[in-house]
Amino acid sequence: MLAGLGGAVSAVLWGLVLLSVLVFVHEGGHFLAARVLGIRVREFFLGMPCRFRLAWESRRYGTVYGATPLLLGGYTMVCGMDGASSPYLAGALASVAAHGRATVDQVAADAGCTAEEAVEALATLADWGSVAPYYDPDLGERPTDSTWPSSFETLERDPSLLTKYDRGHDFSLPGTTAQGEPHGLGEGPEAFLAAERSHTYLAHGFWGRTFVLVSGVAVNLVCGILLVVAVLTLAGVPVVGDAPVAGSVTEGSLAQQAGIEAGDEFVSVDGTPVSTWQGTVEAVREALSEGTDFTVTVRRDGRPVDVGVALDGPAETLGIQGTVENVRLGIGDALSYALSYVGATASFILRLLQPAHIGEVIESSSSVVGISVMASEAASQGMASFALLAAAVSLSLAFMNLLPIPPLDGGKIVIEAIQAVRRRPVSMRVQQGVSMVGIALFMLLFFVLLRQDIVRFVLGG
Repeated sequence: MLAGLGGAVSAVLWGLVLLSVLVFVHEGGHFLAARVLGIRVREFFLGMPCRFRLAWESRRYGTVYGATPLLLGGYTMVCGMDGASSPYLAGALASVAAHGRATVDQVAADAGCTAEEAVEALATLADWGSVAPYYDPDLGERPTDSTWPSSFETLERDPSLLTKYDRGHDFSLPGTTAQGEPHGLGEGPEAFLAAERSHTYLAHGFWGRTFVLVSGVAVNLVCGILLVVAVLTLAGVPVVGDAPVAGSVTEGSLAQQAGIEAGDEFVSVDGTPVSTWQGTVEAVREALSEGTDFTVTVRRDGRPVDVGVALDGPAETLGIQGTVENVRLGIGDALSYALSYVGATASFILRLLQPAHIGEVIESSSSVVGISVMASEAASQGMASFALLAAAVSLSLAFMNLLPIPPLDGGKIVIEAIQAVRRRPVSMRVQQGVSMVGIALFMLLFFVLLRQDIVRFVLGG
């Protein structure tokens, strides 16, 4: 149970830091994969979208990097990933290019559509990094508004019509047009639209899209494995030594009542000589199971001492623990252990797909409250403990995201596979409907875990 306001604040702080960094790492996987494929990425942030933020723009890629105070994860804006489309994209793009800066009504007139259809097309082009919204201060428009502005404008383009988001752009060349200036369309509106689409997530087939989706999971897996290996090789792992020596004695136990002390070396148990810790444990277990008084001989300060253990019947434990040594593993052993831990985590998460084990998995899982408490406790025990918890959460995030439930990455991969087999896209209405069902399921799971953690950690139940 959390002790006071200070403990609650500490738990929240450490929990937010842990989850935000690991989700940011996950989003970093999507970001890196998109850059490898030449897909435009408009923003990459630690924290969720917020009007207050610290940011800087990459001169090479045009991506805006930064952080927001809403430390509830992270996000990356990969162009074209939302899948939106419109039959008026070419006309809208040509209209903005011709005017340099065009109102929604101008675009609607040029493209032959309604204002609502023009806004839909322009929003998609803005998501592609092909045009930019223009927030007119004279009209009181601000980037933080929940609606699109009344005008959109061109981006800065070099003579090859490449934007700041594209590889190889060179704005020092003659013929470069500034943001908000008109520019040509190359071979025509449709060809220009096709060239713009080629820089987006939509331009890639099943394998390219899957690569982008899986990369977030892969980065979380690698992060978890590296953390486990780092802790085991650099900080080491506590291991019970093989010497028959009592490392500690439990308060109020049979051992304490009998007078056994920490540091005593066991010589014999009920007449049975012992020379290893495992042998001591087995001899003690056998003596306890008989339920009658027995004698333990220990060596204390170099002298043998006989200690009598009084029993009223069979007992399970004597109340002694062996000496603990900190052992650093080699990279091979540490990696082997990390991979076995990955397998165990995957097996646990995949039980969510087995109705008979759902209750068991939920009972053993935690919400952000439980993770925050565990993060705070782990941080108080040292960086090694915190790193191991981070590894566990990172691996869990990886396999949770692989579940075939939209809007998780695994669910998106399933939709991409269906589209590849059908050779035509699944309608956005169907995708949004399925995603809403998935979100509802996860909200239900969240509240169940939240209630469970409040009872467990806050109320002490």
